[in-house]
Amino acid sequence: MSKNETKRSPRPLERQAAMVLFPRFRSRSVRARAVRSRSAHTRTVRSRSVHARTVRSFAAAALALPLLAACGSSGASADDTITFAAVPSESSSTLESSFENVTALVEEETGQTVEFQNASDYAAVVEGMRAGQIDAASFGPFAYVIAKDSGIDMEPAAAPTNDQDKAPAYTSLAYVKKGSDIKGLNDLKGKNVCFVDKASTSGFLLPMKGIMDEGLDMEADMEQTLTGGHDASLLSLSSGECDAAFAHDTMLDTLESTDQVKPGSLEPVWESEPITEDPIAVNNESLDPEMAEQITTVLREKANVPAMVDAGVCSSADDCVLPEEIEYGYAPVKDSDFDSIRDICDATQADACNNVG
Repeated sequence: MSKNETKRSPRPLERQAAMVLFPRFRSRSVRARAVRSRSAHTRTVRSRSVHARTVRSFAAAALALPLLAACGSSGASADDTITFAAVPSESSSTLESSFENVTALVEEETGQTVEFQNASDYAAVVEGMRAGQIDAASFGPFAYVIAKDSGIDMEPAAAPTNDQDKAPAYTSLAYVKKGSDIKGLNDLKGKNVCFVDKASTSGFLLPMKGIMDEGLDMEADMEQTLTGGHDASLLSLSSGECDAAFAHDTMLDTLESTDQVKPGSLEPVWESEPITEDPIAVNNESLDPEMAEQITTVLREKANVPAMVDAGVCSSADDCVLPEEIEYGYAPVKDSDFDSIRDICDATQADACNNVG
């Protein structure tokens, strides 16, 4: 968002940054319970989701970091252990099990033990990487940029894709109810528009860039409703709480398949340019160069369903579970793949972007 003052009570910037971890691969079944507060022009709607991705604040990191250490995080301190971290999307046990085949593959290929850390939030992962307690971690794209540009010596190895012939990328879409007179972003003037959160890449930053490109002012030309989740954004549209809503490109399918939104009742009127998916990054400060390169190679070349079946990590393609129900696996990415996010920040001067570095 712009630096223009918002009409609602400001949320701590740390919490805004933590929101960017929301991945997009087939978000799990969700049930939104919106609690709404209204100020002059901007409303905030939060969702309570049974399986929705958890949002936590940076403040929790102060508690999470000692926990990481107490759990025996080894990082550079143990020569035979690789510490891998991810942020919980559902229950911690589900998160760890979803990465089980990936960590088993890394163990098999490196000969080292992989210790999985259920980090409490994004801030804990970043600070764990910075402290050398975490050797590799799964980030959201905006979270990766925040961490990388804050000075941590790390490199993205690979990001997930459902199709080996397609780059690991996703988009943001604007939806309206079927039959709406809104046909594109330039019709949003004077409308109530649902967004996810001001630090959400596909739920706010990409839409903000698109709206600015149409010559509209986010603050002056529309009423903003911040729903707190991609699911809640579309559910709010479906229930009539807003005239248009933004969400990532697989959210509507999830809601329709779980009967939370009537199929065909919502339709897209805009789609962003694609941005690179959630990367797994390796920590060059905690790993020796050879090990960092080996892990990177393993993730890029062997962390996919066909290769895992061939390697015996998975008994069959149908049984080969990967995080976020990824259908194929991981593909190589590099730091410059995330320059589009930096460009969006340069163009929008969004508050969340100002926390980078």
